[in-house]
Amino acid sequence: MREVYRDPVYDGATDPLVVIDDAGRWWMFYTQRRATHPDPGAGVAWVHGSRIGVARSTDGIRWSYAGTLEPTTDGLGMDAEGPPPSTDRTHWAPEVAHDGIGWRMYLTEIDGVPDQWPGYARHIVEYRSADLARWHRIGPITLDSDRVIDAAVARTPDGRWRLWYKDEAADSVTKVAVSADLATWRSEGTAIGGRPHEGPTVFELDGSWWMIVDEWRGMGVYRSTDAVAWQRQGGADAVILGAGAVPSSGFGHHGAPVRENGRMWFYFFTHPGVPDERRSVVFRAELVVRDGELFVI
Repeated sequence: MREVYRDPVYDGATDPLVVIDDAGRWWMFYTQRRATHPDPGAGVAWVHGSRIGVARSTDGIRWSYAGTLEPTTDGLGMDAEGPPPSTDRTHWAPEVAHDGIGWRMYLTEIDGVPDQWPGYARHIVEYRSADLARWHRIGPITLDSDRVIDAAVARTPDGRWRLWYKDEAADSVTKVAVSADLATWRSEGTAIGGRPHEGPTVFELDGSWWMIVDEWRGMGVYRSTDAVAWQRQGGADAVILGAGAVPSSGFGHHGAPVRENGRMWFYFFTHPGVPDERRSVVFRAELVVRDGELFVI
């Protein structure tokens, strides 16, 4: 486990998502929170008004800031010229998946820059790209409410695609929708209930499917044979990346894996020093399965 990245603009890199393109280049997309902005606004405005930051790497360890995804006439495009301009919208928690032909991004969008948590609609919006730098906006996906964030997308063993997400209107549990073609989605209800959580990520490793969710005290782990029915690892109180597990920081928060040959790397964020600090840093660890359980090393 090691620290690999800090956002050079506002020192607020969160919700990291890493992919490797066909040329072997590593791309990190993340929520660029305005942690050190000199005047972000009242209340929790500093968590909003965020762009999607982009960093690139040749090895997944040494990263260089590449700018932000800025609004264009038909979607989003890379802009590496200094800090993002003033904004009237919020972009959170990008999920990027390859559909066999091109790239798709599922992005949480909020109109405006809220300074408080409740009362603002959140939608998951689809974008498409051929090069990971320019993104064409397709539009919002109809899900179970208008308080949905933190998409995770994967093709599951039955051949269909599933989209997991946090539904804040349903006590912040993980809901799921299913699609045969990535065009039309149908709700399958609640995938993971129980205590409130966010940031689901879903992947296959060592013959099983796994879901990791952020419980703000570490991360809950769930296992499945079909990516539909889930069983919690270790009981209701068991977590990975809990207190004391991340060097010089609080808990592990909202991450996602990327597969490099036969290894699975997990990128997540944490707050260095004390848990309630605004600044954040991205760590990388390896996920392994031992005796049927998922571990972070």
